[in-house]
Amino acid sequence: MHLTEQGSGIPLVLLHAYPVDSRMWDGVRGPLAERVRLITPDQRGLGRSPLGQATPDLDVVAEDLLRDLDRLGVQRFVLGGCSMGGYVAMAVLRRAAERVTGLVLADTKAVADTEQARAGRLAVAERAESEGTAGWLADSFLPNGVGTTTAEQRPEVVSALRELIESQPPSGVAWAQRAMAARPDSTELLAAVDVPVLAVVGAEDALMSPEVVGGLVPGATFAVLPGCGHLPPLEDPAAFARTVLDWLPG
Repeated sequence: MHLTEQGSGIPLVLLHAYPVDSRMWDGVRGPLAERVRLITPDQRGLGRSPLGQATPDLDVVAEDLLRDLDRLGVQRFVLGGCSMGGYVAMAVLRRAAERVTGLVLADTKAVADTEQARAGRLAVAERAESEGTAGWLADSFLPNGVGTTTAEQRPEVVSALRELIESQPPSGVAWAQRAMAARPDSTELLAAVDVPVLAVVGAEDALMSPEVVGGLVPGATFAVLPGCGHLPPLEDPAAFARTVLDWLPG
């Protein structure tokens, strides 16, 4: 997969949300890279990573990541993910928990999809493949994808997010939706986590409530970012970066 590296120190791997790519981290790169070796991959099929032929499964994405980290000589790392990136982080934990020294989970959840949610994802996948994604995908995501404050006061963020969504290949969008639809419940997995955990949520997130995110891992440090919705690293990068750096182990 394609990835970007910046800085030195403790490796911090950040996994992006759907339906965007690792450019969602652009606003936090500067402050984070002053303290860590920041690694931000594009999930297969999104951004600049090729899709390949694999069956849609977030375990495949976890394997992609671990293989690339091996190539970079990164054995142990702090792992973070926003929304879909959180689901991928859980897949990494299932395969290589011993390599993870800390965990950042932003605006994500542990439970598997309901049948209704799964059906909705599969319908989006089919539409993306049959019609492409121009216009309708961003139009359907943006009302719930950013907070009210962002929608009303940060038009540049909404515009940038629309461009990010519009740039994603329909085949990658479909693959990601099917992979998320197939993911297992990770509640017991997260309950057993024994490394420092930061759980972050935007106060205005319409997709993941603070109660859901705050209850992900017993004993986790919990932060609610005001004025943000589902994508705090895009909506208020300074607040997100500050929250991560204040928590960062070591």
